[in-house]
Amino acid sequence: MVTPSEVTFRFPDPDARLSGVRLAQQVRIPGDRLDFTRRGGTWQLTLPRPPVQRMEYRLELRHPDGGVEEVCDPANPLRAPGAFGDKSVLEFAGYRPPAWLDAPVLPGGEARLLVPSRYLRADVAVRVWAPVDAGPAEPLPLLVAHDGPEYAALSGLTTYSSALMAAGRLPRHRVALLGPGDRDEWYSANVSYAKALALAVLPAIRRRFAVAGPVVGMGASLGALAALHAQRRHPGLFGGLFLQSGSFFTRRLDPQERTFGRYARITRFVGETRRGTLAAKPVPAALTCGALEENLTNNRAMTEVLRGQGYRAGLAELPDAHNYVAWRDAFDPHLTGLLAQVWD
Repeated sequence: MVTPSEVTFRFPDPDARLSGVRLAQQVRIPGDRLDFTRRGGTWQLTLPRPPVQRMEYRLELRHPDGGVEEVCDPANPLRAPGAFGDKSVLEFAGYRPPAWLDAPVLPGGEARLLVPSRYLRADVAVRVWAPVDAGPAEPLPLLVAHDGPEYAALSGLTTYSSALMAAGRLPRHRVALLGPGDRDEWYSANVSYAKALALAVLPAIRRRFAVAGPVVGMGASLGALAALHAQRRHPGLFGGLFLQSGSFFTRRLDPQERTFGRYARITRFVGETRRGTLAAKPVPAALTCGALEENLTNNRAMTEVLRGQGYRAGLAELPDAHNYVAWRDAFDPHLTGLLAQVWD
């Protein structure tokens, strides 16, 4: 039940089979306020409405034997997709999904590449999406997406491209959807991955398809970090960057991330970037981040660093959290504006 000021969750348990219910969420509600209270045959929790336009959540059910399971809210049919499964979602008054979701689209198709890399000692899986009538020899701008298959499936990236092309708001282009492989290793400021991208993956795409103009790189979370790292290590690789909720960890701002296996490598790269140790060719960069994300402070800091080094960088703070729908909702106008700027 949602009012302008509160949200009430209820979970029926008439036979008292549960020992507790807790709200699992990412909108920074304090942990001591997440446990439901049993009232008769129902568990209930009332909270102030969080300062977001939509809220993804699950319910953590606790059993008397100590077992715990997470489920979607059976009383709420609205679901949001995620890399680790669906979540229940509340859409508050004023939220509007992107108009392009229901707009006419250009038919598209995909070609698949498997690019071997001696730097990674592994293959990088690539799916290249394009308008269905685009031949390989037609020179088209290229957008390269880390976590590309997930971006396409969970954020509708290729639907966005085809809808904005159909509307005449973006030129015809291709989208290279890069499979994440060993994601935590590859995307964590890994010099070998940056070399593989610059010296194997992009050349393989160019051999197969004609590319017109500067290539734009994009990613979310670690994928955003990897895009920036590759651009810094290989100036000229990307002519524009779209960085969403980047994992730009620093020791001062992100001590809670110390248990991540590649924390030191990431903080070292971010420190080098802040000091300008790595020579870089400044490019247009659009950053987005949820207003309630832990990553917001380091994204603000990185935006200022890039601006100070000549990048045309801007940060959009969104009324959401760290999820694929939030990233989807930022495509237009923020990715649209970047692509129009770089590909004009």
